[in-house]
Amino acid sequence: MTPTVLSVAEVNNRIKSVLEKNPELGKLIVRGELSNYKIYTSGHHYFTLKDSESALRCVMFRNAAQTLRFRPADGMSVLCYGRISTYPRDGAYQLYTTRIDQDGVGNIYAAFEELKAKLGAEGLFDESRKKPLPRFPRRIAVITSGDGAALHDICMILKARYPLAKVLVMPVRVQGVEAPAEIVSALRYANAHKIADVIIEGRGGGAYEDLIAFNDERVARAIAASEIPVISAVGHEPDVTISDYAADVRAATPSNAAEICVPDSAALRAYLQSSLNRLETNITNLTSNRRRQLTNLSQSRVLASPMGYVEERRQTHDMLSARFRTAYERYLETRRSRLGNFAASVDALSPLKVLARGYALPLKNGSALKSVREVTAGDALTLRLNDGTIECTAEQITDNR
Repeated sequence: MTPTVLSVAEVNNRIKSVLEKNPELGKLIVRGELSNYKIYTSGHHYFTLKDSESALRCVMFRNAAQTLRFRPADGMSVLCYGRISTYPRDGAYQLYTTRIDQDGVGNIYAAFEELKAKLGAEGLFDESRKKPLPRFPRRIAVITSGDGAALHDICMILKARYPLAKVLVMPVRVQGVEAPAEIVSALRYANAHKIADVIIEGRGGGAYEDLIAFNDERVARAIAASEIPVISAVGHEPDVTISDYAADVRAATPSNAAEICVPDSAALRAYLQSSLNRLETNITNLTSNRRRQLTNLSQSRVLASPMGYVEERRQTHDMLSARFRTAYERYLETRRSRLGNFAASVDALSPLKVLARGYALPLKNGSALKSVREVTAGDALTLRLNDGTIECTAEQITDNR
């Protein structure tokens, strides 16, 4: 039997088909250590998952990578969810990853989702309860670690962007079992004493388990109950905590929180200078226009010879009065002529004109007769003539029909 000759691509595609039809390889959770982790400009993540005995090539496409809740790094122990398949071009199998969890935080993530669903159902995350940030805050409370890089970045940016604001630092622990209670106390104190117009709470980046304090239910409820607007600034861009959902505004980083919190004083100065320039231009133009109008008025005949102006208006008045009288007389003449014609027409149709020509109008009981059938012999009748009436009695009735 002659063996089948296959191309390299055909072999790789057959292997790909075999792997993808195997249900055990379609849904895998693989534990290992990240190695050679790289993020390409396309947004795809490529890395190797290894243990003490072997290594496995992995890829995580951009859409899946956007759901990461921590920043993967070489040497990190993780759980990778995905399927095994091959990339036919290279002929190498790899794990197509859809999710990565830090090893040991799976329960933490489940608790996160449970608390998120619970508080969301209560309405703590509704947009309708979010408070707007003040446009020009005078006092800003910063609740974070007193010796962390996050505080340094926030204060530096606030000073550079808007030195008019007073920054009140409320140092707290941002990780550990005592952290949630300290954060809650700081939030309550700031509200009880109205010490600020806006609050920034958060910390710098860290491992997922380092952010647990900001996934605490007590902290989320204290943020939601705050009468002062709260900006949540926890970790890096991919880090999302319960505090982010409860806060009025979520910042990607502590530095971003400072930028959101205050306007840029340089931009404000530029805006004010531009407004001042426009105001000066408008005032100059307005003054020039008023000066021109004043010059025109001072040279006008009205001011030079007031009586001349009055005489002109009198002449105009006399001319308009004459025109009005002429027009009114023409109007009356036209109406008189039309009225005479109408009266002549009405007079020509008058019954009295008919009687003047020798006709008589028979009446019975005051009503004009239209037919001999309305009269019987012996009826008293009245004949209306042009110059009077004749009372008579009907003796004989002849019907000429």
